[in-house]
Amino acid sequence: MAVKTEIGYTTPDVIMVRGKNLSTDIFGKFDFIDMIYWLNFSRMPEPREKAMANLILVAAADHGLTPSALSTRLTFLGAPESVQGAVASGLLGAGSRYLGTVLNVADMLKKGAATLDPDAADEAVTEAARTLVRKYRETRTPISGLGHNIHVHGDPRVPVLQEISEQHGYFGKHWRLALAIPQVLEQDHGKRLPMNGAGALGAIVADMGLDGIFGRGLMLVGRAAGLVAHVREEAEHPTGQELWDLVLDQDPRNVKAVRAR
Repeated sequence: MAVKTEIGYTTPDVIMVRGKNLSTDIFGKFDFIDMIYWLNFSRMPEPREKAMANLILVAAADHGLTPSALSTRLTFLGAPESVQGAVASGLLGAGSRYLGTVLNVADMLKKGAATLDPDAADEAVTEAARTLVRKYRETRTPISGLGHNIHVHGDPRVPVLQEISEQHGYFGKHWRLALAIPQVLEQDHGKRLPMNGAGALGAIVADMGLDGIFGRGLMLVGRAAGLVAHVREEAEHPTGQELWDLVLDQDPRNVKAVRAR
């Protein structure tokens, strides 16, 4: 039985990717987002798709000393010979709480908006949000894409992401549902949890008609670029040891050991 993939193959003379010769058909003709779309969908992106995919990559690249960056720096502290290990450690923590939340949001919005028409009335969108909130509260399941531990009064990324989505024709029923969810929570339950960046990016992915895995994939690709920057800074201006010392210093049992070094 032959084991193969439709994505590509290699012979002694050529490397083929989705039916195109890598050397003669792709080199010098595709940019990175072209290549991402060709690999995943066997087609080139429309200009507006390219703009939005690029936006997601840029939005994902870096948010400072987040858990992914901390993991990367501490791994590099222990294994400075393994750049790939350090970057991988930062990506491995992407999930339903950090970085990978876009997948959860996109899937949630697609299910919640499944019965909505593209031009559904505001009342219908609000009712869909109310149904979604009720289901999540009944099962005590956190609603992804809401709240932020720093941007407690509203995530500054959200209005900009919304504006760019509108400019490129990707402000649809999923975006509208995402905006209605925090309104329902505040009106019906007295909880103020504004949409965060992941909520907005998940709405973008859903309104683009992309699947959640692809959305999370874009986030991972974008963050990898940021984590490489953290590795390079860590190599030149180490902070990993300071982070470890900070942890040790919080435990009275370790104070003497830290001071003795």
